[in-house]
Amino acid sequence: MTYHTINWNIIEDEFDEYVWDKATAQFWLDTRVPVSHDLGDWRQLSEKEKAVINKVVGGLALLDTLQSEEGVNVMRVDARTRKEIGVINDFLMMESIHAKSYGTILISLNDQQTIDDTYQWMNNDPRMQYKVKRINEIYQNGNNLQKKVASVFLEGILYYSNFFTPLWYRGQNQLANLSEIIKLVIRDESVHGTYLGYKFQKAFQELPSAQQQTFRKWMDNLLADLLDNEFKFTDQVYAPLGETFVADVKQFVKYNANKAMNNMGFDAIFDHAAIEDINPIVMNGISTETANHDFFSQVGAGYLMGEAETMTDQDYNF
Repeated sequence: MTYHTINWNIIEDEFDEYVWDKATAQFWLDTRVPVSHDLGDWRQLSEKEKAVINKVVGGLALLDTLQSEEGVNVMRVDARTRKEIGVINDFLMMESIHAKSYGTILISLNDQQTIDDTYQWMNNDPRMQYKVKRINEIYQNGNNLQKKVASVFLEGILYYSNFFTPLWYRGQNQLANLSEIIKLVIRDESVHGTYLGYKFQKAFQELPSAQQQTFRKWMDNLLADLLDNEFKFTDQVYAPLGETFVADVKQFVKYNANKAMNNMGFDAIFDHAAIEDINPIVMNGISTETANHDFFSQVGAGYLMGEAETMTDQDYNF
């Protein structure tokens, strides 16, 4: 068999090159963000606040470990173009950086015993383990479309109950460097979700109508199952911060569930009127300039990405 060189001058799908350029331009490393500078803020938090933050950061570490070791790898075999494999390779590198960055956060703010306890929790908590086992089962045994749905749901929904807290503290001018890492991760995940959602749409549109309907039932059942576990996880982890905080996190998850569905070309599943008011403190954490711009992933190639070299609030104005 003759092995053919990839020719980047041949355009199979222009969105491949667009995403490659955007994804590689925003490369970053956790070691460039001085999380230890947040120690002053950290020492002012209550023990229950620290425990919640450690759990959500630890939860992200587990989810991104799955994504870096399994979730991105399984996408290669179903690539529609050769350049898509290059894009996926970039995603894999960034997922590994994400997983490492959460460890950097934990090490920068905690003593060794607390770090060990956090890893012990994330590796044994039933709700966390349910998420990763449910998603990984699809990664290992699902078809092309099912794997893409699982990835979009993981990165576009299940991460966001954990993202909420760092953004909430940033909105109050606390934990600036910790939240900067989170915002960098979100910026990456927005690209990943947009790209995989686009590739999903291309393959889904090729299915006969009857198969589309059957697949949609499977997808809706998966989403209902994941959200049921996610809301119970939210009740469990955020209970120390009060009922209002728990309700706000759930609103945030619903908001992003709508965005994940939009990424794949489907209508929102939650009534926009019921969830449009995300906690203003969190929106302030997203951008200190305005609460109106939407930095979450969007369908299509028309979103704008900030320059990686100069991190400002506009970097999240997609």
